[in-house]
Amino acid sequence: MELTFAEAAWFLPFVLPICLWVAWSDLREMRIPNVAVLALAGGFLAIGLIVLPFDAYLWRLAQLLGVLVIGFVIASIGMVGAGDAKFAAAMAPFIAPGDVLFFLLLFSVVLIASWATHRGAARVPAVRRATPDWVSWERGKLFPMGVALAGALSIYLILGLGLWA
Repeated sequence: MELTFAEAAWFLPFVLPICLWVAWSDLREMRIPNVAVLALAGGFLAIGLIVLPFDAYLWRLAQLLGVLVIGFVIASIGMVGAGDAKFAAAMAPFIAPGDVLFFLLLFSVVLIASWATHRGAARVPAVRRATPDWVSWERGKLFPMGVALAGALSIYLILGLGLWA
């Protein structure tokens, strides 16, 4: 991984609560609050200046803009929700450029696992009784993608700590 321990250690304590908030909100309401997206992006703007060399910081901001443009296009044609696209853009600068393919693979695995878990949990009466107000249970083919996005970013940063070695 190209992500350094220092980056992961600085970013994770800030990012993890936002990711939990986004996942919970998307499960409950099928929406990602704009304030969560702004908080994540703002956090990178502040913490990234401390942690990253300035040229790397600028490249990471370019990643944000690139993902925002791509997200706008795919949201416009209905492939993802606008909140998902905005959150993906806010996540983008936290991913080291050399880790993009690794992150996409990680996201793919987390997406499949979270989809299967969500669909399976929807069939468990005790879970449904504990979460009767969750809109995501009733949205048919729609899936709260914020769960997978937030999960993948959290796992990526946790892996960056390298605590398993």
